[in-house]
Amino acid sequence: MNQDSRLGILYLVSGPSGSGKTTLCRRAADAGIAQYAVSATTRDPREGEVNGTSYHFLSVEDFKSKVDNDEFIEYANVHGNYYGTLKSEVISHLEAGRDIVMDIDVQGAATIRKIEDELLQSCLVDLFVMPPDAKELESRLRNRMTDDEDVIALRLQNSIDEMARWREYSYLLVSGEREEDYNAFQNVLLTERRRVRRIKG
Repeated sequence: MNQDSRLGILYLVSGPSGSGKTTLCRRAADAGIAQYAVSATTRDPREGEVNGTSYHFLSVEDFKSKVDNDEFIEYANVHGNYYGTLKSEVISHLEAGRDIVMDIDVQGAATIRKIEDELLQSCLVDLFVMPPDAKELESRLRNRMTDDEDVIALRLQNSIDEMARWREYSYLLVSGEREEDYNAFQNVLLTERRRVRRIKG
C-alpha cells in the first residue's frame, strides 16, 4: 500500500523531562520514517537550539495572538512557559498520508484526545516513555547541564505527576538501552500503519 492510499499517523509521545522522548521523535524524523511536528514555545532558546527546527520560539504576545486566531491544535502552560502545536505542522501532512511524531506533554495529549475532529481521532496513536526509575531520571536531567537547580527540582516534581498518568496512553515504553528503545518505538509506528481504519475510501 502506498502512502497516498492511507491517512497519516499522529504519534503523540509523552514522558517526563529526561525520559528520552524527544530523542526518539527526532531520530524517527532523521531516519525519514515520520515528520517531526515542531512545537511553538515562549521559553528562551537553549544553547544550540535553532528557531523553526528545535522549536518555533515566540514571544508571549505572538503566542497569544495565534491562540486568538485559532492556529493551534493544542497549547498549555508548562513549567511557566507556553507550549503548543500549530495546525500547520499537522493537518495537511495527515491528509497526505505522512506520519507525524509529536513530543508532547500529558496536558497537550489529553487535549488532543478530546478534540472532536474525525481526522485527528482516526490518525491518533499515543505512547508514554517511562524512565526506569526516579534516580535515573534525575541523573539524566543533571547530565544535560541545561538547567539550574531550581528548574531541575521543578521538573522532577512535575515528572512525578506526569508519570502517574501513563495509563491514559495506548502504549508504554520503559526506557532502557537506547537502541532497544528506538526499535520498540519504531515498531509501534510500523505496526499502526497496517490498521485497516487508516485506509482511505
